[in-house]
Amino acid sequence: MSAHAVAFWLLNLVCDTVGQLSLKAASDAADAESGWAHWQRLARSPYLWLGIGAFVFEYVFWVSFLSLVPLAMGLFVGSANVVCVTIGARVLFDERITAGRASGIGLICVGIALVGWGKM
Repeated sequence: MSAHAVAFWLLNLVCDTVGQLSLKAASDAADAESGWAHWQRLARSPYLWLGIGAFVFEYVFWVSFLSLVPLAMGLFVGSANVVCVTIGARVLFDERITAGRASGIGLICVGIALVGWGKM
């Protein structure tokens, strides 16, 4: 992959991870309410707006990345977001990483290395 493709991929990865974790934080903060109050609190959450903004930028970086690599490579390398979001959820929300999830993360990392940086 070219340096530009790697840069767009990393920017996409950061934006996707921030977006996912921000929306989770917004949802958790609004869970204390029910009904209409839940939605009002969610709409006022800065985490919601951070997540939405991150996904807007992620879209731009994803399209830029896909313009530089074959789609098959892009989809496999793009699966790295699963790894980052899982680790982020563990760090920020104390979610468990079971043996099955850890094995899956390992396999994803191997696949990313083989597809993303292997010869096609």
